[in-house]
Amino acid sequence: MTNKERQDVTNGGRKPVAVIAFGGNSLLRPQDHGTQEEQFTLTWKASRWLVEIVHRGYELAIVHGNGPQVGNIMIQVEEAITKIPPQSLDVAVAQTQGSMGFMLANQLRNRFNEEQLDKPIACLVTEVMVDREDPAFESPTKPVGPFFTAYRANVLMQEQGWEMVEDAGRGWRKVVPSPRPMKILGAEMLKRLITDGAVLIAGGGGGIPVYKDVGGYYRGVEAVIDKDYVASILARDLEADLYIVLTQVPMVAENFGRPNQRWLRTLPVAAAREMLEQNQFPPGSMGPKIRSALEFVEATGKEVLITDEENLKRALNREAGTFIVPHGEVESASLD
Repeated sequence: MTNKERQDVTNGGRKPVAVIAFGGNSLLRPQDHGTQEEQFTLTWKASRWLVEIVHRGYELAIVHGNGPQVGNIMIQVEEAITKIPPQSLDVAVAQTQGSMGFMLANQLRNRFNEEQLDKPIACLVTEVMVDREDPAFESPTKPVGPFFTAYRANVLMQEQGWEMVEDAGRGWRKVVPSPRPMKILGAEMLKRLITDGAVLIAGGGGGIPVYKDVGGYYRGVEAVIDKDYVASILARDLEADLYIVLTQVPMVAENFGRPNQRWLRTLPVAAAREMLEQNQFPPGSMGPKIRSALEFVEATGKEVLITDEENLKRALNREAGTFIVPHGEVESASLD
């Protein structure tokens, strides 16, 4: 009996579900000019490893980052400030969900046609609820958008009420809160789409942050939600069998970048939590990925795979990548 057949039996005959999260840099790299043509080319390349998950028998949900893309929109807003009324960050996130979702859906559909796969694709603008009382709103830390001169930054702080910080001598940047997500609005609809066999693109950029005011109305708010935390919630909402986190490294490492660095093939929850307490996983890089993985594993008893796109195919065969598992022993690995 194959792994897929065993999963199907465990799931009562339904196809297993995989949720994959990857950063906006996968579709717009730092060395790129940022043209649409470049992004379509990178999306076509991404469709190759995304379709591999479908070939393995999974229903697929995709959560993409949007850091470079939303940053570009905020630069456009500033450059056109004297001609077009500015838009808020939550609206800019919605724009990236639409534009990036279109590129992903378009190139995935082309890939499916090429490989003669009959698979519908649904791309949804997704709102994610946050708590307006989250402590993150008291101390914004997430830089977004363009760099400004000290003079322009002072004007924006006075006229717009922005909070801004000087960034390593490169200029001043706006900082916004990064609250933890509470729930994905419309999650039941997303689950129905997956159940009906659609490839789902949702929660782009961590979702559009909204909160409920005293009157019970949902309001957008200028904030950035970490897409890995949203992907973890989506994986739980969809009752996913596997949560995949793509990174810039092939595996999770202990003592990363040090002489005693150790690549890890299997990382149980208890060991991962201990490493978090030892500051092994920085908050700006691997930290949210590990925390989101732990939340999924502890809630479901399922596994999380962390790897890069180059090793994804081998990792799905358990020949590469790091698996976060409920119990067991830490297993080391090499990159050979």
